[in-house]
Amino acid sequence: MRYSPLILMLCFVASCSSSKPLPLITEDFRVEDDEKRLWQRAAEEQKVLNESGLLYENEELTDYLNQIARRLQPPGAMEGIPIRIMVIESPYLNAFAFPNGVVYVHTGILARMDNEAQLAALLGHEMTHCTHRHALRTLRYVKSKTGFFDDTQGPLIRFGGLGDLANLLGSLGSRSAVNGYSRDFETEADLVGLRLMAKAGYDLNEALKLFEHLRGELEGEKIIEPFFFGTHPKVQARVENCENFIGTHDQGKGAGIKNADIFLEKMQKLILDNAWLDLKAGRFFTAQRGAEKFLMIKPDDARAYYLMGEIYRQRGKAYDIKKAKLYYEKAISIDPSYANPYKAIGLIHYKDGNKALAKRSFELCLSLSPQRADKMYIIGYLKQCN
Repeated sequence: MRYSPLILMLCFVASCSSSKPLPLITEDFRVEDDEKRLWQRAAEEQKVLNESGLLYENEELTDYLNQIARRLQPPGAMEGIPIRIMVIESPYLNAFAFPNGVVYVHTGILARMDNEAQLAALLGHEMTHCTHRHALRTLRYVKSKTGFFDDTQGPLIRFGGLGDLANLLGSLGSRSAVNGYSRDFETEADLVGLRLMAKAGYDLNEALKLFEHLRGELEGEKIIEPFFFGTHPKVQARVENCENFIGTHDQGKGAGIKNADIFLEKMQKLILDNAWLDLKAGRFFTAQRGAEKFLMIKPDDARAYYLMGEIYRQRGKAYDIKKAKLYYEKAISIDPSYANPYKAIGLIHYKDGNKALAKRSFELCLSLSPQRADKMYIIGYLKQCN
């Protein structure tokens, strides 16, 4: 039987503190029958998602993320439920966990982070949903209250910020990605995640810095989208709980690990790729910040300057075209064999009515990249320049 999204949302965000306690996942825990069905449904949803083409394929990065997960997670829990971290190619600030231990993190939230400690905060939070069996506890609570919620399949709960992903996530994934868990479970995930960070030696202050950074960015741009720390109305209470926890640990006094350099080294390609995703989504300011962040890591990268040019050209406000042309020229000065800036400059000249200069730029582009995918598009402009 299927129910309305509103009913499912109310059930899912209801407080589950009265549900029957379950032992934490360790190497000798027993997967119960309804939990097996939950894990099977998760595996079915993940298969669709993994074959969708939306995964961000970067083996070195994925290995790094899973190394941090293993550093955080006690060996016993990892044996009971092997945590796996996977990355979704999406500019939105989100992460979510399936009950069988698979955690999906969006490129958008990774690109906004500054260091490994912030990454540990996110992973510790999401992994706790798995090891503390929040999905199973929620399911049992819902069944005990409704008496007719016989399986985990329900209608898709849509949310604009998920974009194409919303068409692929089934019941489990959409609830995790959009609604999160109850306030009690989210608070538990916050505090257990902080304990995992502390045990691994990370700077606990970075958890709060990440949260404030993300929340400030969303509010500044007036963007409404889900992200791992901000989907619930009692956010401030959760922040205060975290602050109280941090105040009792040495790592809360600036004594912990941050590992900013290695983190940014691992993330540099993702940061640039995600800035392109932001541009495609029409998020010009966010794309610009991503490109500028990348250039702080690699200041002589022609492709990043080309992206900056594209941001200004496509935005098209007063003086933007002039700035765009300067960025394209900077990209060419760094790498004269890079074809894309020539095409972009050609488009600017063509729009200005200077067909001779446009023709020269288009011809240079094709001479440097004769088999490019947009070859016929450029040839069309060349015909109009004659």
